[in-house]
This record gives sequence, structure tokens and C-alpha cells, in this order.
Amino acid sequence: MRRILTLAIFGACALLLWGDQARAGFLRVSDADGGGGPYVNLIMREVRVSPIRAHVGDVIRVDMVIADQSDVTYARGDLDLLANGRIVASRRVDHGFGGQGERIHRETIQWNTRGVKPGEYKIRAEFHVWGDASPFDNFLDIKEPLVLQPQGTAFPSGEPGGGAAQARDPRYKPAGIPQ
Repeated sequence: MRRILTLAIFGACALLLWGDQARAGFLRVSDADGGGGPYVNLIMREVRVSPIRAHVGDVIRVDMVIADQSDVTYARGDLDLLANGRIVASRRVDHGFGGQGERIHRETIQWNTRGVKPGEYKIRAEFHVWGDASPFDNFLDIKEPLVLQPQGTAFPSGEPGGGAAQARDPRYKPAGIPQ
């Protein structure tokens, strides 16, 4: 009961301090001038994993589409690939984001599965930038599990290795693709 009361008090304080921005789920990064400051917002729009059926030792390629709606320029962010909740590949992206809003960035990360235990893996791609206004949309989960088999064995479904799986933000409408 005490925990619920504490959370309720913190929630009420957030609404009083940040007003409409807190109710909408977006916070502006303050530059301490009281005017709201710059706005940083990256959105993971699409993630594609291939192959989705692989053997231990294969390299898994993950291609991402990241929308940048920021109005400031900043230099870096962290791109992480998680398998069953554990980071298996990561890299720092060191090129300028922001400044123009509505820009699209395409990034790729690879996971070398050498030494990984065979099994099914839930894949998540995440991108983090300090001060992002809406961190709830900085990741996407692939619904179909990645299946890793020992070298030289067949897949349980009888299908060949390979294939791909994709997750897309429902708000994302890529140009040239029928909706």
C-alpha cells in the first residue's frame, strides 16, 4: 500500500511539473532556461533479422530503420541486439543525428553465433540516445524466434536454413511499399 501511495505522489508531481508534456508521454530535454529546450526523439521503425533459421557459427544480420524526429544535433547513440534479454551484439553509432527532423537512418549490426548454445532466441533491437523524449519506441521485438541448430543438423520444422523475420512499427509507412 505504501508503494502504491508513493507512486501516486510521484505521478501527481510529474503532472504538476511537466503538465501537458507528461500527459502526452513526451518530455522536452531542458536546457535550464525554462523554455523547454531541445527535443530529442528517435523511433525504431523496422527490424529485419536474417537468417531466422541458422546453425551455430553462422552470422546473424539485423537491419534497422530508425526515424529521427529531433530538432537538435547530437553525435552518438548505442545500438544493442538482445537475444532472450541478453545483449549479444552492440556498437556505438558515432554520426550526427537530429537537426532536421523526419530523417531516416539505416543501421546494421551482426551477431556471430560461434559458441552459442543451440535453441530458440527471442530477438530485440534497441537504440538509445541520452535524453530521448519517448524511450518506449526505441526498440522492436521480432515475434518469430531465431532457431539455432548445431552444425550439420536439420531444422525441426523440416524447412531449410535461412529465411528472414521482420517487425515494423505500425505507424511507419515506408515509401514505395503498398500498405
